[in-house]
Amino acid sequence: MVEIIRQGAYLIDGQIIPAAQAQGQSDPDEAREKTIAYSILRAHNRSGEPGKLRIKFDALISHDITFVGIIQTAKASGLKEFPVPYAMTNCHNSLCAVGGTINEDDHAFGLSAAKKYGGIYVPANQAVIHQYARERLAGCGKMILGSDSHTRYGAYGCMGVGEGGGELVKQLLENTYDVAAPEVVLVYLDGKPRKGVGPQDVAIALVAATFPKGDVKNKVLEFVGPGVKELSCDYRIGIDVMTTETSCLTSIWETDETIRKYYENVGRPEDFRELKPQNGAYYDRVVRIDLSKVECMIALPFHPSIAYTVHELQADPERIFAEVEEACNKQLGGKVTMDLRRNIVDGKVTCDQGVIVGCSGGMYENIVEAAHILEGGSIGNGYFDMSVYPSSTPVSLAITRNGAAAKLMEAGCVIKPAFCGPCFGAGDTPANNTLSIRHATRNFANREGSKPGNGQISAVALMDARSIAATARNGGVLTAATDIDYESPDAGELEYRYDGSVYAKRCYEGFGKADPSVELRYGPNIKDWPHMPRLEDDLLVRLCAVIHDPVTTTDELIPSGETSSYRSNPIGLSEFALSRRVPEYVGRSKAVRALEEAREAGEAPAEAAEILARTGGDLRHTTIGSCVFANKPGDGSAREQAASCQKVLGGFANICYEYATKRYRSNCINWGIVPFTMDAGTAFSCEEGDWIYIPGVKKAIADGVEDITAKVIRKDGSLYDLPLKCAGLTADERLILQEGCLMNYYAAGYGKG
Repeated sequence: MVEIIRQGAYLIDGQIIPAAQAQGQSDPDEAREKTIAYSILRAHNRSGEPGKLRIKFDALISHDITFVGIIQTAKASGLKEFPVPYAMTNCHNSLCAVGGTINEDDHAFGLSAAKKYGGIYVPANQAVIHQYARERLAGCGKMILGSDSHTRYGAYGCMGVGEGGGELVKQLLENTYDVAAPEVVLVYLDGKPRKGVGPQDVAIALVAATFPKGDVKNKVLEFVGPGVKELSCDYRIGIDVMTTETSCLTSIWETDETIRKYYENVGRPEDFRELKPQNGAYYDRVVRIDLSKVECMIALPFHPSIAYTVHELQADPERIFAEVEEACNKQLGGKVTMDLRRNIVDGKVTCDQGVIVGCSGGMYENIVEAAHILEGGSIGNGYFDMSVYPSSTPVSLAITRNGAAAKLMEAGCVIKPAFCGPCFGAGDTPANNTLSIRHATRNFANREGSKPGNGQISAVALMDARSIAATARNGGVLTAATDIDYESPDAGELEYRYDGSVYAKRCYEGFGKADPSVELRYGPNIKDWPHMPRLEDDLLVRLCAVIHDPVTTTDELIPSGETSSYRSNPIGLSEFALSRRVPEYVGRSKAVRALEEAREAGEAPAEAAEILARTGGDLRHTTIGSCVFANKPGDGSAREQAASCQKVLGGFANICYEYATKRYRSNCINWGIVPFTMDAGTAFSCEEGDWIYIPGVKKAIADGVEDITAKVIRKDGSLYDLPLKCAGLTADERLILQEGCLMNYYAAGYGKG
């Protein structure tokens, strides 16, 4: 299905030519400029250095568990008016069942901010964040920055980048998104998908092939090839949105008449232009996908890369489930036991729930095809249930008018409004120890509502809407859509007839209409950021969490689900930091924060003074903070709160072997958390409670010194040196770390565009 060629290649006359065999071609750096990716990146670049990009975006987008914090940060940093279109959607905190009024207070704040600063406001249940961007903001050759990791619009010829809120703040203050010039990976599509194979099947196969070894990490994926023309617009974006799970930086596709018709359909024909690589474009590696060989797939807990074909799982469920259980239960740390094998009944895998939802599942074509598969059938009156969430009101209107919604409801499915909740554990939470199959973006631990600390666990497997519908038709018995006989929708039914009239009636379009007289509307749960200490000459940190898992996700650093209601309350949210992974972390960090507060007040906290006396440090010039060690932290969501909660609790450093994503590392920097790394061969034998002293760290950061020697003071009194690295910081990032966080950086007068 998927082949990875781990060497450079040129695309010449539509053929992939390995670099070693290409004669008379430009050198790689020059030929890389011929890619679609670089034609767009260079057009948005403000840097004069070829190897470093300083990007200005065309538009910004956030949802209601990020935009409040972003605006609060930007306001504290001097925001006067939104300089580019900034859309605030309300698709994450749409449920108001938790916390009383607090979710709706966030929505009122968002509308007032749109009026005050000149923004776009999308009310609750009108659209999920990325569908609104697709229908209203994307354009060929444009770039959009979003505070959600699945900001991917490459199929529409638009480069989308998902980052933490700090990066949006920089854009709001007329600054740039700074990144090293990335490598580009050619994703060459050939063949045509078989009936019953959907975009999620292709996406899961791609993630499984590329994520485990980091083949495309922080690179740009560029989709071209004869297979592209065989895919509809919805099919392309269904693959594209899942490229986030490969850990790539962003994505872009060649565009054609299919994309032209899309822009005509949504009423923006001027936003189309043909994009294709120039002859002789160079790619740093190649991923080939034969679409005709892709099978119906299933991704088992706890990652989209834990992938099998449905037929593989059907053939050997005992072995596969046992292997997955072992890995999952190790990750859960003994707090609860996952039992997937309970879902094997008479040798067949049974499922308890089906959900088609969000920016990956809730697309028009997915829903229409699922309706055809279920037409005349029934999901039954047993334990299996099924919900369908269209991705926008225009999609809901379209499936209502063409009868697809009726077919689904007649089969027993529940049609719900546009909402992202099931993707992060807020909505359609399954029963304990059950298996939910979802056409959604992620299946990390806790994203289906599990609370391992309370003994609650359920499992999410990712599948395509077609196979979910086939499974539902079969009473919950796992079924590949290729194994059933159903009548495919005809071309007319598959044509999405966009009607944006509801957007026009309900959304506030305020770009260019800022009104400074408007007062922001606050609720009791919307709080300002607390004081953030600056970095002194030296740094003394205490290890408050040591995690040796291969990868640590942002969901573990700050859980999703019910915590979303506290995203506008930095102090309240921080109480949940690492709560499902290291419950003791919050208390430990608060104790360290109290030492720094005492030091700032002119006191000499005895514990810190005693440690520094052993190292020759000076308490007057030493910041005291907490620290987290993890092997590879930050996989998954772009949520800045994974870092800001550490900072609110007094965090000043992270130590790891590598950061799972650029966006988490950027979040750490923007919140003044020094992003230390270690060489792969360096032993880390420190334990929770040990102290680490880094003398001269401020000057080292200021001077761009990348190798720094720290001194570990262990609980048993022994000392040893620990070699750390602080590599690849930009000049602005060095200043942000010295000032203690992005807000302090702006308050000090830096960086205002």
